[in-house]
Order: sequence, then structure tokens, then C-alpha cells
Amino acid sequence: MENEKLILERLDRIEAGLAPLARAAGTMNELKQDLTPLANHAVQMVIKELQDVESGFQLEDLLEMVKLFLRNVRNISYSLRQLGNVIDFINTLEPLLKSSVPQVINYLDDIEQKGVFRILNATLGIRAKIAEKYTPEDIDQIGDGLVALLGLAKKISCPEAITFLQGVVEIPGKMDLAASKEVGPLSLLFAGSNKEVKEGLGVLIELTKGLGKLRNNCSNGPVRRRSDLPTEYS
Repeated sequence: MENEKLILERLDRIEAGLAPLARAAGTMNELKQDLTPLANHAVQMVIKELQDVESGFQLEDLLEMVKLFLRNVRNISYSLRQLGNVIDFINTLEPLLKSSVPQVINYLDDIEQKGVFRILNATLGIRAKIAEKYTPEDIDQIGDGLVALLGLAKKISCPEAITFLQGVVEIPGKMDLAASKEVGPLSLLFAGSNKEVKEGLGVLIELTKGLGKLRNNCSNGPVRRRSDLPTEYS
């Protein structure tokens, strides 16, 4: 009787010890039953998606990629460090961009309202027309002429020349050509006694002296052959 009692006690202890394992096994079975449909669905989705890349995917390519990755671990680490530096630079530059970008936008809007972009667009159209009308050699020759004209503009920009040209431009506005009369030799003699006429003749004589120097400049300049003249003058 005592042996039977001991055996029953041991069986009770063993049953008590196996009870948690049985409950855990039941929980795992329930979890397995719950996850099985999800796992099947996930596997089907993976298989379906891999069908699209089946023709372009080979296991050898994956192994080659792994080998390249292992060979370039140092380069990848360097790239990641540089990426960190770039991110730090962007974070540092971000406050400046927040303040400067609106200013740039306002500046572009201002010049757009002033018509600068329309002028640039029209300039491109002018260049296209020039390209259709003239050859590169003609444009080169025109450029030389423009350089010479800029030199003349520089000389004209001196105060004396500007004052003289302004005076010449103002003369027609002060004259009454409708009141002009015919002048004969005697009238020229009487007009020579006028102070303003004398001053004008003095200026004219000085200009004539200066114009006389043009003869030497023209005679020393290049002589253009008839073949060098434009077609309309040939």
C-alpha cells in the first residue's frame, strides 16, 4: 500500500509539472493555427512578386552582390561618413537658405516685373535673326567694328566733347528756319560785322582745320578693293 501511495504521489507531481508544458503547447498550437493562414498568404504574395523578377534574378547575381559588398565595406563606410558630413552641411546651410531664398525670389520677381526676362527673350530672337542674315565671318567683322565704335564712344565721353555735342544738338531748337532769307555776296559782307557770325566763323575755321587732318588719316588707311565691297555697291 505504501508503494502504491508513493507511486501515486510521484505521478501527481509529474502531472503537476507537465501541466504548464501542456498549456504552453496548447498556446503554441493556437498561435500556429492563427499564423498559418497569414503565413500561407505571405508566401503566396512573395511567390507572386518574385515571378516578376524571375527572369532577371539569378542566385549567382546575389552571391556576386554579396561579394562586392564585402569587398567594398571600407568604401561603403567612407561613403556613409561623407553622407553624414553632407547632412551636417545641409543642416548648417538650412538657416541661410531660409533667409536667402525669399530674397532671391523677390529679386527675380522684381526683375521679371521690370521686363528683364522679356528683354532677354527678345534678345535671343534677335540673335536668331542675325544668325539667319549674316555668316560667322560677317559677325566677326561686325564685332571688330563695334570695338572700334566703343573706342570712339570712349573718346566722345570726355567732358569737352559732350559739352560740344550738347551745344550742337541745342542749335536747331534755337533757330527759326522759317524766318531765314536769301543771302547774297553783299549780305555776307554785312553779316561779317555781326559778333555772333564772327564767332561762328571762328568755330567753323577751327573745325575746318581739324577736318583737314582727316585727309591724311584716310590716305593712310586700308584701301578697299571692289571685291571687298558689299554686293549692293559692286
